[in-house]
Amino acid sequence: MLVIQIVLDKKLLYAADQAAKRTRRNRSALVREALWEYLRRLELRAKEVRDRQGYSRQSPAGAEARGWESEATWPEE
Repeated sequence: MLVIQIVLDKKLLYAADQAAKRTRRNRSALVREALWEYLRRLELRAKEVRDRQGYSRQSPAGAEARGWESEATWPEE
């Protein structure tokens, strides 16, 4: 691991220290975990955007399903 230096305001540092204490880990571990979680969320958002863009390029919703409507009817009792 590498040692880095970051700047935090007093309120954020205090909140981080309190959270670290509550979760029984040190400040560095808390920051590492928070950063990994943030990066995971960024990647998830990027995938969601790609998915939305991909689906929006397809035919209008329901257009391909219309041909199957007669197949999806319930049989007469």
